[in-house]
Amino acid sequence: MKIDRFLRENFSLEGRKGIVTGSSRGLGEAIGKQLANSGAKVYAISRSGKFTDESNYLKENIVHVKIDLLDTKKLTDFVNRIGPGGIDFIVNNAGITKKMNAQDFDRQSYYDIQKLNIDSVFFLCQLAFPYLKKSRHIGRIINISSMAASLGFSKVTPYCISKSALNGLTRGLAVEWAKDNILVNSISPGWFLTELVESTLNEDRKIKILNRMPLHRFGNPKEIAVLVQFLISPNATYITGQDFAVDGGALAYGIK
Repeated sequence: MKIDRFLRENFSLEGRKGIVTGSSRGLGEAIGKQLANSGAKVYAISRSGKFTDESNYLKENIVHVKIDLLDTKKLTDFVNRIGPGGIDFIVNNAGITKKMNAQDFDRQSYYDIQKLNIDSVFFLCQLAFPYLKKSRHIGRIINISSMAASLGFSKVTPYCISKSALNGLTRGLAVEWAKDNILVNSISPGWFLTELVESTLNEDRKIKILNRMPLHRFGNPKEIAVLVQFLISPNATYITGQDFAVDGGALAYGIK
């Protein structure tokens, strides 16, 4: 068998369509481009409606969508517009955090984090459910979680709460929707130098982070994107309810 035929049969996403949220930069941008370059039609949802870097992807496979995920009416109209014929995947990547001591968090900041990081994910999955069921390729939901779902980090406790809830959502939907032609998994990135992560870092913290993992380096967003591609591919039809840590070994690291 020729290599190109093997790759097409096993890893091509041609004929699939789906949604990537929080896609304007960082991990979301890398994921959107990877899926588009693999043949999928990607509806890239963001508040800016564009990529930070407009290069290195098949532009004909990307449809930028400028929507606030908390705008229920616009989101409902959008999902119902693209849904006929089935939706093959949703990648829930959008998220926010804020750095503050737990005792000082005001309620609005706390609620803002939960609303975007967990509430909007649940309601988007709910909206897409009838269309994911109709996927000819088995519907996939990939939730981008965090190491913060498994480890405690100071000054971002509401973020930790939201990501722990996201992993619970992943398991719950995986069990409930298995009979409905839908697979649900999550990915927990370690430290990637995205804008979100850099907002919480100073030089001392960077050194501590690099010493906290056996690979001693920050991740490349493409290392997340290729796993998302695999989980949507024809090879991942017996995987559901799982969380995949892509963290340079940080969760496994004890005392060297």
